Amino acid sequence: MLPFSNPDPKACLVGRIWRPGLGPALVTLRGGSVFDITAREAPTLSDLLEREDAAEYVTHAKGKEVCSLADLAAASTEDAGPDTLRFLAPPDLQAIKASGVTFAESMVERVIEEQAAGDADRAEDIRARVKTAIGDSLHGIEPGSAKAIEVKRVLQAEGLWSPYLEVGIGPDAEVFTKCQPMAAVGWGAAVGLHPISTWNNPEPEIVLAINSRGQIMGATLGNDVNLRDVEGRSALLLGKAKDNNASCAVGPFLRLFDGHYGMAQVENAELTLKVTGEDGFVLDGHSSMNKISRRPADIVAQTIGRHHQYPDGFFLFLGTLFAPIQDRDTPGQGFTHKMGDIVTISEPGLGALQNTVRLSTEAPEWRFGTGQLMRNLTARGLL
Repeated sequence: MLPFSNPDPKACLVGRIWRPGLGPALVTLRGGSVFDITAREAPTLSDLLEREDAAEYVTHAKGKEVCSLADLAAASTEDAGPDTLRFLAPPDLQAIKASGVTFAESMVERVIEEQAAGDADRAEDIRARVKTAIGDSLHGIEPGSAKAIEVKRVLQAEGLWSPYLEVGIGPDAEVFTKCQPMAAVGWGAAVGLHPISTWNNPEPEIVLAINSRGQIMGATLGNDVNLRDVEGRSALLLGKAKDNNASCAVGPFLRLFDGHYGMAQVENAELTLKVTGEDGFVLDGHSSMNKISRRPADIVAQTIGRHHQYPDGFFLFLGTLFAPIQDRDTPGQGFTHKMGDIVTISEPGLGALQNTVRLSTEAPEWRFGTGQLMRNLTARGLL
């Protein structure tokens, strides 16, 4: 499939690709063609997003046509070599952050995950107990409110309180580092699972791009791969569960905010998920941003401010409503990935992000970091 089947002609899209013999390039999509707009004025996406006129700059940048979108998509495969034409994830110098347990409706499944301690066999019994205590969801409870405090009291009395519920309905959001700058993979690449995990799933999410001043500049799609068994054993294993080689995908392009697209569209976005396995299994899911428990701008404000700065900006995964309980093989075992699964996350205004699931030890090693980028741009006369 293509990253966009019918792109909005009004969309201001910017992304990154690898150009053979040259290196990373900042690009925009015009019609069905990809244009290189890398320049001294904006050699990186981080630099571009520092501009107050970022969308206008991209719209009017002359650029040079590189290829068609179809050709770029065809070249962007999990087997693409280190110096072949391919999509890169849009962020470059930015930190990659993620917020968790932001949808109250999926919070119940997080409680089950923790209480099961990574054991899928225990999940069904725990699921019934949790739902008896709190119902099918906690939708509508404002985090940190008086009602949320009362729910916390009831759950503690039932012995069901957990760190997930604390960050789900407590005053403080969970924000963690998903991966290092430039460690995310782009459209078509392999996304990786740590080999110790046997219970895992994709997480379809909106990802915001924020500059060093805390301004939300645009949005894209992301797959915040989740190792349910590893994180379920202990919340202190979050780093091991979340940050591995090829542990998240971002893209295909960043849609910059302008007069046609902004936070109103993000807050009402409807994401769809499809997982297609080599075994013929198909999983369909969705995530509705209008059911998020915390306003995205509030999560951003908890991430950046006088308490924490990001000189190069950051990308922020906003969490997901999706919680996979559909059985894949054995009844009661729920869903888990198999190698070769094709994961497609779609949203009409942001396109489609597609990746193949592999072990993190089998995905291409991440070798091009900040130092290499600086040397590359300097050699090209862009710094």
